Amino acid sequence: MEQTLLFAIVLLLALGAYWSLVIFPRQRDFQKRQQYVSQLQTGDEMITYGGIIGRVVSVEAEQGTAHVEIAPGVIVRVLSVALVQPFDPEKISESARKAQS
Repeated sequence: MEQTLLFAIVLLLALGAYWSLVIFPRQRDFQKRQQYVSQLQTGDEMITYGGIIGRVVSVEAEQGTAHVEIAPGVIVRVLSVALVQPFDPEKISESARKAQS
């Protein structure tokens, strides 16, 4: 009986640790990204999931897509969820410096 209770307690602790270290941060990131996508505006400079930098030309919220200009006159249609973060040259150059050192 004691072994079963001890096993159940250890199992619950392990599941709680897994949830707090793996599941909860992913949920938080997902919610943050969803909020970000819902606030997209025309003219925002964005980085796509594939690393392409472009400017949002239009957002079709009902379809979940956006038109992004990646070069003068070159407009592509992407999924809104593929727009990962705003383009911040300072933040990117800082990340590149950290990666090189």
